[in-house]
Amino acid sequence: MTRNEKNSVEDLVIIGAGPAGLTAGLYAARARLRTLIIENMVPGGQVLLTDRVENYPGFPEGISGFDLIDRMKRQAEDFGTTIINQKVSNLDLASEKKVVLTDKGRIESRALILACGATSRKLGIDGEQILTGKGVSYCATCDGPFYRDQVVAVVGGGDTAVQEAIFLTKFASKVYLIHRRDELRAVKLLQDRAMHERKIECVWNTVPVKIEGETGVESLAVKNVITGEVNYLPVQGVFVFIGFVPNNDLVKGMLDLDEKGFVLTDEKMETSVPGVFAAGDVRSKLLRQISTAVGDGATAAFAAEKYLEGLR
Repeated sequence: MTRNEKNSVEDLVIIGAGPAGLTAGLYAARARLRTLIIENMVPGGQVLLTDRVENYPGFPEGISGFDLIDRMKRQAEDFGTTIINQKVSNLDLASEKKVVLTDKGRIESRALILACGATSRKLGIDGEQILTGKGVSYCATCDGPFYRDQVVAVVGGGDTAVQEAIFLTKFASKVYLIHRRDELRAVKLLQDRAMHERKIECVWNTVPVKIEGETGVESLAVKNVITGEVNYLPVQGVFVFIGFVPNNDLVKGMLDLDEKGFVLTDEKMETSVPGVFAAGDVRSKLLRQISTAVGDGATAAFAAEKYLEGLR
C-alpha cells in the first residue's frame, strides 16, 4: 500500500522536522515502523538560525546548523522515514486512530509525536528581524564564542537572561544586561553572581527600541521607561532572553499544558492522550538544546513503538 492510497494508515506521524522530529523518525524507521514526518517549513527549526554549532557532541571543530540538520535528515531518510512539506491545520485525537488534517489532505496514524518546537519570544523592534543571525541571537550557549573580546547586550531579567549573561562573560569583554525594571527577576543566587561579575553592567528601567547595523549589529538604542531618554549602546551582539512561545496552537484544549503553554509529558514523552507523544522544545522541560531534543526524540519513538506493540 502506498501513501497515495486513500485508506493508507501510518504507524507513526511526527509533526516537525527539527532535531527532535528527525531523531524520532530515525529511531522509528529503524524499528520498521511506517513513519511519516510532516514539516511546514524546511527541516531544521531554530537550529538553522545558528551559523555554527559548537556544543553538540561529536563535532569538536563545530558544524554549521545547516550541515548538522542535513546529516540528520539524510540519516532518517536513509532508514526509510518519509518527510513531506505540508502545513498541519488541525488534529483529531479523540479516537484510537489519530487524524492529521493538512493543507493537502487527511492523514491517519496509529501514533503521533508532536515535535513542533517553540519560538523564542521576539522584541518586535526595528532591526531585529533583518539582523537575526548577524549579531542578534536567542542562544548564548550556541553563539557566545563568536563574540570574544567584543561588547554585547543581553535583554531580559529572568533566570535564563542572567545565567546567559554570566556565561557570555567567558567570551565578551563587556556585557550590558538590560532590564525594564529596577531589579532582576532571577533567583537570588544568579543575581549575586551577576552583581559580582565585573564584566556585567546592569542597565535598569530600560527597554530596547532599535537595533542598528547593516551587515552586522553596530549599536542598540535603548529607552529609559521612567525618563523617556534614549541612549545608544555600542555593541556587536544582542542576545534576547524574554521567554519562549511554544508552537502549541494545534493542541490547545486537547492536551494538558503547563502554565506557559508547553505540553506536559511523563518520562516516556507520552502526553495526556494515549498514543500521543511530545518531544523537543514544545515539551515542558528544563533545558532546550539540540542534545536534549535528540534525547526526547529517541525516547518518544521508542515509547511509541511499545505503545503500538500493545495495540496488536
